[in-house]
Amino acid sequence: MNPIPVRVMVLDTWDEVRLQLTPTALVTDLKTRALEAARVRRPADQYLVKFRGAEVAEGPQTLAEAGVVANAGLIVLARARTPVR
Repeated sequence: MNPIPVRVMVLDTWDEVRLQLTPTALVTDLKTRALEAARVRRPADQYLVKFRGAEVAEGPQTLAEAGVVANAGLIVLARARTPVR
């Protein structure tokens, strides 16, 4: 299967990461790769993925099942807000 390009905004670092993933890739794989590319050190389970304004269920869901198409924009953000000091 041919990889599709996706854009992922990682809000912790305000970095837009461009990835090439197959439609059969898991949403959790996308999240992990985006966090690594943005050099985020917190565990991936502390983050969620949003697509078209809604949280994407992770588990065994693939990008194709989530409706992600080529050049789609996704957001990875912390599940809980980080307090500002």
